[in-house]
This record gives sequence, structure tokens and C-alpha cells, in this order.
Amino acid sequence: MRAFVFPGQGSQKVGMGVELAEASAVAREVFQEVDDALGQHLFRIMGQGPEEELLLTENAQPAIMANAIAVLRVLEKEGGIALADKADFVAGHSLGEYTALCAAGAFSLSDTARLLKLRGQSMQAAVPVGIGAMAALLGADIAKATALAEAAAEGQVCTVANDNDPGQVVLSGHKEAIERAIALVKEHGIKRGVPLPVSAPFHCPLMQPAANVMAEALAATPPGQLRVALFANVTAAVVTDPAEVQRLLVEQVTGRVRWRESAIAMHAAGVEHFVELGGKVVGPMIKRSAGDVEVSAASTMAEIEELAKSL
Repeated sequence: MRAFVFPGQGSQKVGMGVELAEASAVAREVFQEVDDALGQHLFRIMGQGPEEELLLTENAQPAIMANAIAVLRVLEKEGGIALADKADFVAGHSLGEYTALCAAGAFSLSDTARLLKLRGQSMQAAVPVGIGAMAALLGADIAKATALAEAAAEGQVCTVANDNDPGQVVLSGHKEAIERAIALVKEHGIKRGVPLPVSAPFHCPLMQPAANVMAEALAATPPGQLRVALFANVTAAVVTDPAEVQRLLVEQVTGRVRWRESAIAMHAAGVEHFVELGGKVVGPMIKRSAGDVEVSAASTMAEIEELAKSL
């Protein structure tokens, strides 16, 4: 069995998608459709920067999605591969869950772009700049990370945001609490804590205002039927019912990204081959979590052609 997986925030870089757009009219159409949907020159920012523009959450989220969907469309239209025929499941890390749902046909490309733009804006607006922070804990398992978060909270928010793989957990919450957590890593048997260059504390209760915005947006633009079943971030379990997908996308804004558990659950469901489109970020996490699995990745034209042959 095979799962197609999609990267989350942090995988953006200036120049993304350019090579693909030069090589393929199909990719150019994707980037144009996203630009039209958003009423902005997002692809120009992706290609030329400035980097600080691309790093803005409201730009990074639709940009990462557009890049991955461009790869998928080229694979489908030029490689003659239908996702629904080749994938048993889809999954995506945080914003990548929207990419996965677009890939599975639950959202149109334009709607996905607009939803992610809004998600980025509302997550940014939920907490004033400087109030929240995130940190990656290296050499931490979920038990150690949870104990550290509880010790550092001191009445503030400090929770596990992403359980990425057996050695990397991300904390999110109030800036002071995250700083306390970084100072306490050694006491908790964790190698180190690295502050993340993010503009808001994602996937923690401080994001509730953004969850409310997304609840309203998803009620107006609900997901349709999925052509391929999704492994959801917040449950690390299969979901196919659109109403359930909608509920989980709202929960996901404040909830934990259970990526390690998702990788293990997909492997337990029979997935032996994971294909990451548009990055090389979440595949390695899956390998570290699920062990004996094959991981492929494609972002460039050459990689897409290679992948099409192997599928």
C-alpha cells in the first residue's frame, strides 16, 4: 500500500516552484490559478522573494500548498498517474493536511488557496507578536517533552504542538514559558531546545481565535467527498466523512499534530511506500517513526519523471 504525504510550514524557500514552472505549462497553470484566487502575485514572491514576504504565514501556507499541488498535477497530467489509483491514503503536516485534501479532491485548488491564506492571517492575528513562541526539542520523546512542558508552564500555556518523530517534538505557548522550557531541557534529559523562527505559537490553545475564524470559513466552504482516505493530524486515524474532516480541520488549529503516531498508524494499516510531494521534510520523519518503509520524494521535473516510472 502507498500513501502520498505533503509538507508543512518551514519547507518554504525563495525560488520554490521556479524550475517546475519553467519546465511545465501544467505547473504554470497551478501557480496562476492560486495567484488569481488570492488576487496577489504569490508566485512572484515564491520565485524572487523577498524572503521576509515569503516567511509571512499568510504567504508561506498557500505557497507550500501551491508548490506541492503543482508537483502533483505535473505527475498526473504529464506522468499519466492518477492519485486515486496510486494512493491508498493521503496525509499532510499541519497546513499540508489542506494540500492532502486538495489532492484527494475534497477542496478545489482555488478554495484551498483562499482557506490557507485566511488560516495564515487568522493564526497570525490570534496572538500579538512577541507574546507567543515555539521551540523544537531535539533528542526528546513525547514523554520527556510532555513532562518538560508541564514543568515550564507555571500557569501559562506550554504544550506539545507537533509530535514529529521519536527524537523531535515541538512545544508551543507563551514566550516566557517556552524560554523556561528551553532553559530546563538538560534537567529533563533532552539534548537541546531550539527556538523556531515562527511568528505565532501554532497548535496550542492560544490559537482559539483562529480556530473560530476557520470554523466559520469551513462552514461556508465545506470539504466535499474524498477520493482517497485521509489520516488526520489530530487523531492519527483514518477519516473519510466530509463533516468529520471539517470538524477536525477546526480542531487542528489548536490541537496537536500527531505526525509520529500517524506514520506508525499508516504503516500498521499496511502502507509500505510513502511519497512526499513538494518537499523532503515529512518523509524522513516518517522513516524515523515507522521504521521499515520506503520513502520517495519529488519536487523537480527530473524527480517527477523518475517517480512516474516507479509508480
